Amino acid sequence: MHGVVIIGAAGRMGRRLVANIMASETLTLAGAVEYSGSPFIGQDAGIVAGCGEAGVKIIDSLEEALASGAEAVIDFATSGVIEAAQLAVRSNCAMVIGTTALTADDRAELKRLADEENGRIVAANNMSVGVNLLFKLVSEAAAFLGIDYNVEIVEMHHNKKLDAPSGTAVRLGEVVCEARKWQYDQAVKNGRAGMVGKRPAEEIGMHALRGGDVVGDHTVIFSAEGERLELSHRASSRDMFARGALLAVEYLLTAPNGLYDMQDVLNLK
Repeated sequence: MHGVVIIGAAGRMGRRLVANIMASETLTLAGAVEYSGSPFIGQDAGIVAGCGEAGVKIIDSLEEALASGAEAVIDFATSGVIEAAQLAVRSNCAMVIGTTALTADDRAELKRLADEENGRIVAANNMSVGVNLLFKLVSEAAAFLGIDYNVEIVEMHHNKKLDAPSGTAVRLGEVVCEARKWQYDQAVKNGRAGMVGKRPAEEIGMHALRGGDVVGDHTVIFSAEGERLELSHRASSRDMFARGALLAVEYLLTAPNGLYDMQDVLNLK
């Protein structure tokens, strides 16, 4: 059994990660970390996740959690990700990052950790198997259909989501731009209001909806004269992200040092 540490173990995603690891036949929960001052510090991670006693207390020190013999760390947090990755790599642990809040500088540092410090890292905006297949299908559709097909991207998430558009929607926009050799910052139009004029051909409309408890819906629409193609993914449970993260851990346990994404994990490249 391979030990895994979960950062943000008491959060919505962290609880599902804990539950899925506890149900795994190959992975075991080696540590559970929360921010200093969290009301869950000292509680059993499995009890907090609602799946029975895990025998692992939630603590506020990643360094202490790594000392338990962990082989991998999973982090879906929106802050402290790079510091956590640096500590994990220097502790010879694989690192799986599911946050959508990485900057260009963050990704550069992750690449440096992989290249210069022998890190094994998977970083992806979305860990879902279905969403990563959607990325591939959208890339092929964008290239095949050509510029006569206008592209619109619509995403919807729960009312507590902080960022907009979602990281997944942004990645879908990047995929279209890569396929059509467009510049993302020039092509993407976030919403429309007022007399905006005729729609340019080299434009991607980006629309973010928020409400209720929606886990995550994404649709890419290709519209031309006489027809419309829609490629959609709808998430009904956070378990799909957790299962993808566990697949990423399994991948890194035998992978060479490097910075990977879920397309690598799923052999979709």
